[in-house]
Amino acid sequence: MSSEMPAENPLPTDVPDVEEKINSNDNQVKKGEPGSDKAESIGVMSKRQMKKLMKQKQWEEQRDLRRQRRKEKRQKRKLERQYPLESNNEGSDRKRIRRDVVPSTLRLIIDCSFDNLMVLKDVKKLHKQIQRCYAENRKALHPVQFYLTSHGGQLKNNMNENDKGWVNWKDIHISSEHYNELMKKEDLVYLTSDSPDVLNELDETKAYVIGGLVDHNHHKGITYKKALEQGIGHAQLPLGNFVKMNSRKVLAVNHVFEIILSYLEKRNWKEAFFSVLPPRKGASPLGEANDSSKCELHEKEAGEDNSSDSD
Repeated sequence: MSSEMPAENPLPTDVPDVEEKINSNDNQVKKGEPGSDKAESIGVMSKRQMKKLMKQKQWEEQRDLRRQRRKEKRQKRKLERQYPLESNNEGSDRKRIRRDVVPSTLRLIIDCSFDNLMVLKDVKKLHKQIQRCYAENRKALHPVQFYLTSHGGQLKNNMNENDKGWVNWKDIHISSEHYNELMKKEDLVYLTSDSPDVLNELDETKAYVIGGLVDHNHHKGITYKKALEQGIGHAQLPLGNFVKMNSRKVLAVNHVFEIILSYLEKRNWKEAFFSVLPPRKGASPLGEANDSSKCELHEKEAGEDNSSDSD
């Protein structure tokens, strides 16, 4: 009996290494993880998505800066309320100190009895002009006693639709009644550019009437005729004494209103006119307009002389 032990069979060479197999499984798991999809998606992100991320990042970074700016604005508004005289000129002009306001006893009426003579587009324009009058009177140094008379029809409907807050307006008398029913006849003066009488001074005991009409000159002289028929006073602003205009001397409702407010503050018609009249009216001081026309005439004559000499 042989004492030698049988030789052990060697391991087959084609059996895979166990460690290598585990590593390959780990790699497969990593590929299937959700995080890997996110990384791949970042790599193929569009420009729009990248911009969105950048904006979001900037928004987050500037959060403290925005908070600081809001705080500074609140502090500035608080200081302006406490010390209005030390605020900028624009702010002080926009919000006058109420203790300096001295209301005028002058009554200024917008006659709204021409409603049936206007199309809706012009009624809307009149509404905007009235809004401007109201706003200017509220911030004026010498606000007038403001009246809207014969209020109704298209104008009232338009105000109800587009400006419901008008029912809460302050310092204004709005009535459906005619001004003849609210004022004494001897107090009334209708302001119309067709009147031969020129208004050199404002009488603050009077009630001045402005025709609430936007008609593009379709009804020339209608306010003057109305004043004559009713037997009330009439006058035109002294525009021709101070201003040379390229267009007719018919002014919008709010322009007449603002000129009177300005005159009550400045007591100077020329300054009042040029503080209100829009550039499109081509307004220039009367003396300067005459001087410029003379210069043009001299230049024209000089040009003719030169041309004759050259011949």
